[in-house]
Amino acid sequence: MKLLTWQGGILLALLISSCGRPVARFSLESTQQRVLQPIPFDNKSEKAVRYEWDFGDGKTAEAESPEHRYKASGAYTVTLTAYNEKGKARKASQTIEVAPPKACLVEIETELGSMIVELYDATPQHQDNFTKLAEEHYFDSLLFHRVINNFMIQGGDPQSKGAPGGQALGSGGPGYTLPAEFVDSLVHVKGALAAARTGDAVNPAKRSSGSQFYIVHGQQLTEDMLNRIEAQKGIRYTTDQREMYLELGGTPFLDREYTVFGRVIEGLDVIDRLASVPTDRRDRPQNDLRMKIRLIR
Repeated sequence: MKLLTWQGGILLALLISSCGRPVARFSLESTQQRVLQPIPFDNKSEKAVRYEWDFGDGKTAEAESPEHRYKASGAYTVTLTAYNEKGKARKASQTIEVAPPKACLVEIETELGSMIVELYDATPQHQDNFTKLAEEHYFDSLLFHRVINNFMIQGGDPQSKGAPGGQALGSGGPGYTLPAEFVDSLVHVKGALAAARTGDAVNPAKRSSGSQFYIVHGQQLTEDMLNRIEAQKGIRYTTDQREMYLELGGTPFLDREYTVFGRVIEGLDVIDRLASVPTDRRDRPQNDLRMKIRLIR
């Protein structure tokens, strides 16, 4: 058998080294996805021991087969870098098209967590107004200036931006109000988003504030409590509404008094954290709770 020349030996060593490199490969069920939809990535890499994922939206991961979701529509290039034991790397990329959500959604960010809120089509004037203000970044850096545990958290007063501690808040707005949009199917269960307003004495039409809103924290309810509310208000809750109230709690005495125009669909635990912060005698949190609101689209 002929011995390898020194040139052939070098070539063979290079081939062996090349074959030892990892293979980066991954798949997903579809490259057509939707905002907030969890997307599992199936890692099919070979000869790799470590992984780095770049999802194209500023987020990364090191799990072998991670799950990710996008909070905005658009085209994203996902890149997987696979490393072998010697640190050699290979990359694989795919482009994902993420479609907007089917419902009108916003994200309310706070230092205690974020909430995803659906704005109802059944209250179009409130929906349009809230999305307009969010697009204008009207709410950014405003405070949740009124917090009452087992009741609600309230914000949206433009005078709260930069307000010093102890300043009375709650009278500011954009200079207009909205007509009430009472919808029988929309009630004050925990997580309900509703418009604040001035009292009946000066506002018999129950018009809503142009910017101030509250999110229901609420209390636990019983059948007897709901029966009393029905008798007092002359209303009748559906079976589904009663079940939601009994399961989640809420503030049913506010039904048909204030316009409910949305609901927290993710982040009920964040409401619990916000509602439990220490407050002063005016129900203003002792430490400022700032918000940032953006459309999910």
